Amino acid sequence: MTTEGPRWASRAHSMKPSEIRALFAVAARPEVVSLAGGMPNIAAFDTDALADLTARVVREHGDVALQYGSAQGDAGLRAEISQLMTLNGITSNPDDVVVTAGSQMALDTVVRLMCDPGDVVITESPAYVGALGVFLAYECDVRHAETDSLGLTAQGVHEQAARARAEGRTPKLLYTIPSFQNPGGLTQSPQRRAEVLQAALAEGLLVVEDDPYGLLGFDGHVPQAIRSHDDEHVVYLGSFSKIFVAGLRVGWALVPQSMRSKFVLVSEALMLCPSNFTQLTAREYLRTFDWQEQLQQLRDGYRDRRDALLGAMAEHMPAGTTWTTPGGGFYSWVSLPEGMDSVEMLPAAVDALVAYVPGTGFHVDGRGRGHLRLSYSHPTPTRIVEGVRRLAGVMRERT
Repeated sequence: MTTEGPRWASRAHSMKPSEIRALFAVAARPEVVSLAGGMPNIAAFDTDALADLTARVVREHGDVALQYGSAQGDAGLRAEISQLMTLNGITSNPDDVVVTAGSQMALDTVVRLMCDPGDVVITESPAYVGALGVFLAYECDVRHAETDSLGLTAQGVHEQAARARAEGRTPKLLYTIPSFQNPGGLTQSPQRRAEVLQAALAEGLLVVEDDPYGLLGFDGHVPQAIRSHDDEHVVYLGSFSKIFVAGLRVGWALVPQSMRSKFVLVSEALMLCPSNFTQLTAREYLRTFDWQEQLQQLRDGYRDRRDALLGAMAEHMPAGTTWTTPGGGFYSWVSLPEGMDSVEMLPAAVDALVAYVPGTGFHVDGRGRGHLRLSYSHPTPTRIVEGVRRLAGVMRERT
């Protein structure tokens, strides 16, 4: 280290804290109603039963759970994950599943393996902030494709790929959350998924399908994954963070067979091996708990919270405010009245003891000041209503 400071790698200069992370300290204050971070509702789980489960894992499987394991992940858990994905219409071989420390690590592995600096990644507008952070860290050129009421459009994919090639860039990846998207709350229809897949194939793009919310549809319907229609050009990312407990940090990637060996090598370089203890906890949960009933309880709880949010916005929000109506997941995307700025308004909202995420956090090009994301996953319905009332009061002061 020199007297001028660290000699950063060039990619470090594009890294910056996300707007969500910057809000964590504020949102953690008990007097603040946080409609910002998408924390799961862990109160829905029986912690005593989970304590018994983890004790049993150590008692009955301690020789494996407490030891190093394979870079690809526990074979038994990979088999359970393959069975779980049948709900999404996916037929898979457990050998093509790689267990990771959350789906964020799986995404990092894909980008590290596939993208050189300057390669183009096409994604939705708005897009998941955690994914944008990975793309920027690897010096990718992120392009936001057109989005409508059904999410990402095939036309937008074609347009961004053509524009990139005209500029001498190489389009590599298409990243999408097709079900109950973060932050928009939108869900691609079956026809739209087919159109997006065909656009990606025509443009030579590897599709990265991120699906943490697919099992959390409020009507119980599970959208069929894009991966269910193509197992050679789609990497499917899954996570237990939304359907079990986030603290385990267990996710996975279902990769094309042609990618598997290199994907495992990159994953091994990143962390040597995922935690055997958390893997076996997830495995035994799937084997021994009535997890589908637990999943229905989660859906019911999140639907009640969604309804509280939508009802409160309908009652309190000023004229000119619109929002998405998610059919599952954790989020609604709010469009503010003309001229209102979500970034400028945030300090006043925090003073009014309510937190949200400005829309700029979900774009790489400064867009989104006229939008914000609200999460209903963690606060109680009563707190959600109070948070919306406080936020609406701040907004009315600016109309």
